[in-house]
Amino acid sequence: MKFTLSHTDPKSKARAGTMVTDHGVINTPIFMPVGTVASVKGVHQKELREEIDPDVILGNTYHLYLRPKIHILQAAGGLHKFMGWDR
Repeated sequence: MKFTLSHTDPKSKARAGTMVTDHGVINTPIFMPVGTVASVKGVHQKELREEIDPDVILGNTYHLYLRPKIHILQAAGGLHKFMGWDR
């Protein structure tokens, strides 16, 4: 992953930039829903995909390590496939 800083506000120190991942380019700042255990709570998958349309979903790797465990994620083909996320 690579992050390139494009702007810093001199008054607030807020930053804007571009993050390059294996799954694409993400411009920041950005809204990032959290799927702690590979699921964003309180939002239906269809609504997440079609209305919110996030460029990234955060997952807590420690929680995923504890449950469902790494071997289950690997057997599913990785976190994206386990979540049913095609991006």
